[in-house]
Amino acid sequence: FQVFNAKTAELLSHHQVEIKQEFPREGWVEQDPKEILNSVYECVEKTCEKMKQLNINIGNIRAIGVTNQRETTVVWDKTTGEPLYNAIVWLDLRTQSTVERLLKRIPGKNKTFSKFKTGLPLSTYFSAVKLRWLLDNVEEIRKAVEDRRAMFGTIDSWLIWSLTGGKNGGIHCTDVTNASRTMLFNIHSLEWDPELCKFFDIPMEILPNVRSSSEVYGLMKSGALTGVPISGCLGDQSAALVGQMCFQDGQAKNTYGTGCFLLCNTGQKSVFSEHGLITTIAYKMGRDKPAFYALEGSVAIAGAVVRWLRDNLGIAKTSQEVEKLAADVGTSYGCYFVPAFSGLYAPYWEPSARGIICGLTQFTNKSHIAFAALEAVCFQTREILDAMNKDCGIPLSQLQVDGGMTNNKILMQLQSDILCIPVVKPSMPETTALGAAMAAGAAEGVGVWSLNPGDLTAVTCERFEPQINPEESEYRYARWKKAVMKSMGWETSDSPNGDTSIFSSLPLGIFIMSSMVMLIGAKYISG
Repeated sequence: FQVFNAKTAELLSHHQVEIKQEFPREGWVEQDPKEILNSVYECVEKTCEKMKQLNINIGNIRAIGVTNQRETTVVWDKTTGEPLYNAIVWLDLRTQSTVERLLKRIPGKNKTFSKFKTGLPLSTYFSAVKLRWLLDNVEEIRKAVEDRRAMFGTIDSWLIWSLTGGKNGGIHCTDVTNASRTMLFNIHSLEWDPELCKFFDIPMEILPNVRSSSEVYGLMKSGALTGVPISGCLGDQSAALVGQMCFQDGQAKNTYGTGCFLLCNTGQKSVFSEHGLITTIAYKMGRDKPAFYALEGSVAIAGAVVRWLRDNLGIAKTSQEVEKLAADVGTSYGCYFVPAFSGLYAPYWEPSARGIICGLTQFTNKSHIAFAALEAVCFQTREILDAMNKDCGIPLSQLQVDGGMTNNKILMQLQSDILCIPVVKPSMPETTALGAAMAAGAAEGVGVWSLNPGDLTAVTCERFEPQINPEESEYRYARWKKAVMKSMGWETSDSPNGDTSIFSSLPLGIFIMSSMVMLIGAKYISG
């Protein structure tokens, strides 16, 4: 929870807690919706305590904005206020067989069948297939839908409903940016699409009401900020676009979080990519204001690769230590890391890919692998930036960046070297939260934050210039592309756990069993 001054955009106070991710099976990623909600309450209360210690009157907090992981899916019981299953996180892969089953119903198995309605390809990434999986596999959810007790939402919907009263009159809504990530929403009419709901067999009555990104949805019903309006809602990447003040057609930003997301504002027209990017709603700043659109390149694994090195491989105790390991060697020594833990997103949309580390020699050590992991984040950004430049026709002359990973100076310099253009980082990297605050403060009835270009505060920035020659950059990028090709085609839905057993082949199993019986029989006879 972060509190900003609406006149200067200065961060006044904040508090954060890390949310636990659960991995119940290979490829499955879940979070506890109650833990997420409780973490919000905790962060609000702790921030208010800090503000009192700073002698800042919390009565001056005029509005609250929400920003969230976009596609993460929650279903809850509106009579009890309890989630009916864990939240299925955006990068979860359990729905691969659901996607393949749905593809069989589409002529020519065309993944982009709904592209011109939703801007999205059929993928495990988006909410509709996660919701379909829940309806197919969780009896409690199926029963709640039949009894008209079920509510569906992305994390913003779950939080706003809970914070505005929950089972006692909570507001069930979402905004256009989050709705545009479900695969059920028509990004032109700005309404839920009956044909798509029918295709996915999802009852429309469980869906939230779709509102603009900046209007009063309801009031906080408990805690230190009771009575304060919740008046801003943006999916995290849209919020970062707003926080970076990319309000002009052609302005772009790249956010480095768990994943990596490059968005380019395309104005009031939706542009459809020919190079693997998706079309999404950037924002709609008021009930009567127009929707603005963006082209987006989505990478599943960015900051998550550093967490993986820390938690899974144990090569470092902290994220900062990973940066130090990389700095110690300053090269990957020919080692390349493709962190396709959840398949590959843009521009490939290849769910069969899996992570690989290649180019290893006896000389390779953990520092080289740490460097290769950071380099992988930069190469993935290069791929989506190349696609963006092809679609837009005008190459970006610099890249505006934000997100927690931008505190890593090695990463930012690497990014500039690999892109061969300057990288520009605002001094306050948490622009996602800033964007949500701006949307909340600008809402009709609140009106404490002006979004007029002349009123926006100039942001101080740090700039990273390329320091290697373009030939070296191109050589390393070409080797990376070669590694990406090697990562594809590893996984199929026929072996969902990646486990093979000699007994999975029936003839071989019969042969082995009969051989064992004959061997035992021969021993018995000879005895």
